[in-house]
Amino acid sequence: MLMSPSMSTLKPQAHLRQQFAALRAQGLRARDAAARLHVSEGEALIAHAASLMPPQEAADSRYDVTVLDADWLGMLRALEAVGRVMALTRNDAVVHEKIGVYRKLSAQGPVGMALGPEIDLRLFFAHWHTGLHVIERQAGQADLHSLQFFDAQGHAVHKVHLRPESDLAALEALVQRHARPEARPVFTTSDATAPRRRPDADIDALGLAEAWGDMHDTHEFFELLKRFDVDRLQALQLMAGIHTRRAPLSAAEHLLRAAAAQSLPIMVFAGNAGCLQIHTGPVHRVELLGPWLNVLDAGFNLHLRTDAIDECWLVSKPTDDGPVTSIELFDAQGRLICMFFGERKPGKPELPAWRHLAQDLARTGEAAARRQAEAA
Repeated sequence: MLMSPSMSTLKPQAHLRQQFAALRAQGLRARDAAARLHVSEGEALIAHAASLMPPQEAADSRYDVTVLDADWLGMLRALEAVGRVMALTRNDAVVHEKIGVYRKLSAQGPVGMALGPEIDLRLFFAHWHTGLHVIERQAGQADLHSLQFFDAQGHAVHKVHLRPESDLAALEALVQRHARPEARPVFTTSDATAPRRRPDADIDALGLAEAWGDMHDTHEFFELLKRFDVDRLQALQLMAGIHTRRAPLSAAEHLLRAAAAQSLPIMVFAGNAGCLQIHTGPVHRVELLGPWLNVLDAGFNLHLRTDAIDECWLVSKPTDDGPVTSIELFDAQGRLICMFFGERKPGKPELPAWRHLAQDLARTGEAAARRQAEAA
C-alpha cells in the first residue's frame, strides 16, 4: 500500500533518522541498525525519502532514497544496460552475493527468473512490496548506489549494488522511468503468520514415500509438498531412512572445503520467500571467522551463520537423469537456510564425485551420532 506523507509524520521520522544515523556511524550495518531501533530496514530507509525531510536535512543526510513503482520485471530487465553489478539475496542466516550482469529475465504470472551465466535467480513477485533507489553518501568517496526490494514487512528480498565499472547513467535513467518520489509505502508491523504444521500422524507418509520415488524431475518436489500438505523439513524428517538421512551440522563447512580442495563445481541455493539466488561453479577461498562460514571468491561471496544451523539433511530425489543429491540446512524455526547440490543441468546426471562427498558426510554424521549415543 502506498500513501502520501502528512506533516504529522515528519517529526517521528526525523527522530528515527537521527537514531539510525548514530548507529550507522558506530559501524552497524543498515539491517542491524534498523533492528536495534525495532523497525524494519525498509521502514528505516523510507524515512529518508526526500518528501519526508526538510530541504536542509535532505541535503545533509547520509541517504537519498527514492520510491519506485512496482514494475519489478521491467526494472530487472533494464539492469542489463547497467552492466556488471552485485546481486545480493539473504535470509537471517545466510548472505549470497554474486557479481555479474542481469540477463534473460522472464516471468510467468508472479514467478520470474534470471538465467544469466553469473546471476541466476528465481523470483516470487507475490512477496515483493516496495522498491527503492538508495544513494548512500560517503565522506570523501563516491556515492554508493543500489536498488533494494522489500516485502510487506519491510524485510529485504533482493538488492542490487552498483560497482565502480557499472554504468551509473543507465541506472539513473532506469530510476527516472520508475520513480514515484511522493509515495511512501506502508509496511506491516509484524511478520505474516507462520504456516500451520500438520501432525505427523495426519500425513500419508506411505503415499508420500511412493510419490517421492516416482518423481521424474526435481521441480516436481514443490507440487509433492502441496499435494500431501507437508512442509519441506517435515517431509525430510518423515522420509528419514528412505529418501533422506540426517547429516552433521558441520556438513556445510566440510563440503565447501572439500569442494575447494577437489576443484569440484557445486551449486549453492540461498534466499527467502521472494527470491532464490543460485551460484553454479567452483569455490576457492573458504574461511571460518567466528560463527560465520565464508566463501570469499572474486565473483561469489557466501556468508553463513554456522550457529544458526539446527538441522542438516542429505536428500535424494529421483529424476530421469538419475538421482539428484542435496545437502539442506534448516534453522531452529524449521526454515530453510540454504541448499548445496553438485553442478548439473537437465539432461545430464549429477557428478559422481559430488554424490560420494555428500554421502560420506552423512555417513560420518551417523557414525558420530552412534558413538555419542553409546557414550551416553
